[in-house]
Amino acid sequence: MPVLQSVATLGGTASHVKVGKVGHGLMMMTWTPKPTPDEVAFEAIKAGVDSLPPGVKMYLNSGEFYAQDFGPANLQLLARFFDKYPEYAERTFLSVKVRPLGVPENLRRSVTAINAALRGTKRLDLFQCARVDPAHPIEETIGILKGFVEEGLLDHIGMSECSAATLRRGNTVHPITAVEIEVSPWSMEEETKNVIATAAELGIAVIGYAPLGRGFLTGEIKSPDDLPEGDMRRMFTRFRDPEAFKANLVLVDALRAIAEKKGRSAAELCIAFVASLGPNVIALPGSSKASRTVQNSYAADVELTKAELDEIWGIINGYEVKGDRYFGADPKAMHLWG
Repeated sequence: MPVLQSVATLGGTASHVKVGKVGHGLMMMTWTPKPTPDEVAFEAIKAGVDSLPPGVKMYLNSGEFYAQDFGPANLQLLARFFDKYPEYAERTFLSVKVRPLGVPENLRRSVTAINAALRGTKRLDLFQCARVDPAHPIEETIGILKGFVEEGLLDHIGMSECSAATLRRGNTVHPITAVEIEVSPWSMEEETKNVIATAAELGIAVIGYAPLGRGFLTGEIKSPDDLPEGDMRRMFTRFRDPEAFKANLVLVDALRAIAEKKGRSAAELCIAFVASLGPNVIALPGSSKASRTVQNSYAADVELTKAELDEIWGIINGYEVKGDRYFGADPKAMHLWG
């Protein structure tokens, strides 16, 4: 198997760290009615790491709350993985999110709980709040996290679901290593572009989560009934609303047509598109299968021609996606673009 060539450099205080252009989101290994068995999850993680060239780390994304009971199951899974494969600890870069807003009085509790769940098997490389707390200035939050870095509780600071202006403000307090936002052909809002441009200006990596539209853009989900009972996606507008689901299949079909002409899957095309948005943009799909993880990783090496990119952008700009990214609530209530 050829060695993956597409590599990115993180930003801020981790500007010396090289990672693959495709990371690995671990959420759905445990945030599901039936968590992935350890042996299956472990092989999926290893497969992604093993696809990278020497000296390049796999960007792993976990969360303090990635379980249906909002408990530490995801972190405990990682601790068991690093117990069994300690040599993989230095080959991965681990980011962990706190739920949901990371209010000041919760930050120390969260960082302490994360490190306790990891049990010393892996360093907490990067910590980020899943949302920006509207009740507290971002300068206050990043200032507290800067203190934790100085205490040695974590190494780097990230931000998530923030606006470009908030990212800029947070970066003045302490260099931000990475900003995590949703990026895909059906999540290309104006603020998405603003954050990507601002991050490039400031030397911050962009972690584009859900590059496959939570699986919808692969074309493998034909109707809402294809999602198992208890799947969190059943709550999201674009999946639960039959009319929105049916209408958005037009976007899937258009992307799949481009992929087929290129001899690639729709999933590979979407990941390659996200990776093409800049040298600092890292796609973050999630997978519990080793074969899919490898396919995702190598998708970053798929080179899209200008004509193909123009065609994809034409589809994005010419189609209005039906339904919002989450539950149909006011974006401010969901703390999006905080």
